[in-house]
Amino acid sequence: MFRRDKVSRMADNTLLTQDLQPSIPNPNVMEMLLERFQRLPELDRKFFSYGPIYLGINSAFAGLIANSFFRRILNIAQARFTSSLPMGVLPFLSTVAAYNAAVSKPLLSGDLNCPTCVLVRGGLVASIGGGLYPVLLALPINAGLATRYNTAPMPQKGNIIRFWITVCQPVMRKLSFVVILQALFGVYLSSKHYAIYMKMLALPTFTDPELNG
Repeated sequence: MFRRDKVSRMADNTLLTQDLQPSIPNPNVMEMLLERFQRLPELDRKFFSYGPIYLGINSAFAGLIANSFFRRILNIAQARFTSSLPMGVLPFLSTVAAYNAAVSKPLLSGDLNCPTCVLVRGGLVASIGGGLYPVLLALPINAGLATRYNTAPMPQKGNIIRFWITVCQPVMRKLSFVVILQALFGVYLSSKHYAIYMKMLALPTFTDPELNG
């Protein structure tokens, strides 16, 4: 009897894994995964829920660092708070939202079952949110401030692209280490989330209080 129950449970988990494909969302699968998520240990639930927030905090720091570098290069001393606020808030919100959309929600809905895809998504979201996006965001903000307060000579019309590429190069070099660390943290976070997802799949589908008692 025990062997038959064990084989039935293995078959059930196999069918569940086969159903978790990114083609057509299955409300029953989503409901089953959410039910299993609630039965995970509290530490796993908190790590799964709050992990993207730590990734967003790192992106916020990267945004503030990028803003500081641009201000030094362009000799901007005015509007320190005005330029720092969006550089801290927007990368944080964007990274958290992008990670939840690319990793967390697909896992909980059963639309993401490839471990390599999970790691790649986590690393890309972290590196873009903590590196490329802060630079692209800080560039127009500080360019506008430099033009408004006339803190640095602006280029001629024919040299605008070359000028801003030259300005961005030292910022990207200085942020390269931050981007690498952010990407590694994104890969680590996504790997832990996938491990929690596999732990969810290993849980039994139904719990019987009489059997547990």
